[in-house]
Order: sequence, then structure tokens, then C-alpha cells
Amino acid sequence: MSTDFQQARAALGARMRELRESCAQPNGRKLSGRALAARLGWPQSKVSKLENGRQLPTMADVRAWAEAVGRPEAVAELTGRLRTVETQYRSYRRQLAGGAVPVQEAHAAQGARTRVRRSFDLTLVPGLLQTAGYAWAVLERFRTIHPSIRDVGAAVDKRMERQSVLRERDRSFHFLLWEGALVSRLASDAVMLDQLECLVQWLVQPHVRLGIVPFDAALEVPAMVGFSIHDDTLVITESYHAEMWLDDPADVAIHRRAWDALEASALYGADAHRVIVRAALRFRENH
Repeated sequence: MSTDFQQARAALGARMRELRESCAQPNGRKLSGRALAARLGWPQSKVSKLENGRQLPTMADVRAWAEAVGRPEAVAELTGRLRTVETQYRSYRRQLAGGAVPVQEAHAAQGARTRVRRSFDLTLVPGLLQTAGYAWAVLERFRTIHPSIRDVGAAVDKRMERQSVLRERDRSFHFLLWEGALVSRLASDAVMLDQLECLVQWLVQPHVRLGIVPFDAALEVPAMVGFSIHDDTLVITESYHAEMWLDDPADVAIHRRAWDALEASALYGADAHRVIVRAALRFRENH
């Protein structure tokens, strides 16, 4: 079964094919994919992949396409369709083409709009609670799969700037961390200890709740993937290759039910503190 993203990408490709085929040639025939590729200076395979929904075009691609088929007025339609697709699915390959800083800026903009945030993280401390040293280590490790990242230092600075929203008492934050996020060795022992000590402060803040889901918790649902819920209207989740920004009410409702079930297994206050201390002992022994 295809996903909503795949269906939207296929629909965009079908519309692009329709525009090509409506472009009549002097001989009365339809403009072929090969001829369009020649006009655009693209491989013919790119035209085929775009029309069949196997590749997502860029904004520049759809503008060039509309001009090449003699339908410049279709630019607004095609770019609107593309933005709809990208709202749901944001490829890291495409996002990181301009560096890691724009990704941080996009999340900062969303953070500024969000009044109530709930999140669950499996293997990472969430960005809003990261120390600079931990954030640096995480972004450096992402370079293993995204070697195009070159602006780690600037991206860390932007991530630290994003944390200013935590000082605004009229916002509400509720973080859930799987215990694995506390013990995943993503940085040196010293950096991990500093990160764990930093987490302790968030156990006592009135507008920020931090819950830990321990390894031995009885789970109502499997802990499958990390995600954040923004004002119960948007869910952001990710994989190695892309982020998904989901604003369909049904998708949001599914993630809210998952979050509520995971939250029921979380520990708070002194109990959560004991789990953090237990995690810190792993790193202190080697430090």
C-alpha cells in the first residue's frame, strides 16, 4: 500500500506528464519525454522518473518544466503542489544541500509558533535539552551518513539559540525519554556526564516536565520511533533520510495516543533522577 507522500508525489508527476503531453508540436504530435529532456538539458531518465513519481522535483525543476512546455502560468500550481508534498516529507539530502543551519532555523521557526510541545525520544536527548558538547557530537555523527554537512559549529550555535523558548514560562513542554537515550554512547564520557547533569535541572521546572521511560517499564505500546507533537496540530518525526511533518488530524491523533500510552510508563521526580544517576554511573566508571 502506498503512503500519502507516495500518492502525492505520483499525482504531481502525473500532472507534469499531462502538461507535457498537452504541448503540441508543429507536426501535431505530443511533445515526447525525450524531446522535453533535450530542451531542458536533462537526461531522459530524469523526465521519466519525475513523471512516474519515482523522484521528487525541486522548485527549479517545476519552474523549468512549466516554461519548457509553454505553460508558464502553471508554475504557481506546480510549486503549490510541491510545497504540499514537502510539508509532509522533507528529505535530508535536499535540506542539507544548503547546510545544517537551515534545518535548525526551520525547527526554530516552528518552536516559536508552538505553545504546547510533547515529545518522545528513543536514542537521543532532544535538541532543546542538549548541551553544546552533546549537540556537536551528535551532528558530527550524522556526517557519517550525510557527509555534505560542513557547518557543524554554526548549526550547534543555532541549536543553542533554539533553547531560548524554554525560558518562556507561558509555554508548556513535556519530554519523554527512553532510558536508552541516557546511555547511548554518542559522545565522550565527560560530555555524556555533563549532558546527564544538565537534564537534572529539568526535573523541577514548573513549565517543563521530563519523564524517563525505564528499560523495565511495562509498556502499553512498543517504543517504535521518536516524535514531537506541536499544539496537537503537527507531528514531526524522522528517519535517517528524511523528516516527516504530519498535519493530518488522523496522523496527529495516532501519535497523541502513542504518546499518552508511553507517558503512562514514565517516571518523574526522584524516580526519574535515580534512573539518570544510574545512567551516569556507566560513564563515571570510565571517566
